[in-house]
Amino acid sequence: MNVAKVLDAKGLACPMPIVKTKKAITDLQSGDVLEIHTTDKGAVKDLAAWADSTGNELLKHEEENGVFKFWMKKA
Repeated sequence: MNVAKVLDAKGLACPMPIVKTKKAITDLQSGDVLEIHTTDKGAVKDLAAWADSTGNELLKHEEENGVFKFWMKKA
């Protein structure tokens, strides 16, 4: 997967991971992939819901040592 940008949102509580994701993804071109790192457990549901509501595609997510990683493709 070709990641265009990595967003470090670790240590931020809801809604900041979504706010930062929204800002970061606006700088990308359609089809680019944004990799997001957060420690907010709520981001699992929040980012999936945000992707659905904006037309962006959440490609996958995983947890590694308390850090949630997401890969989102810009619509």
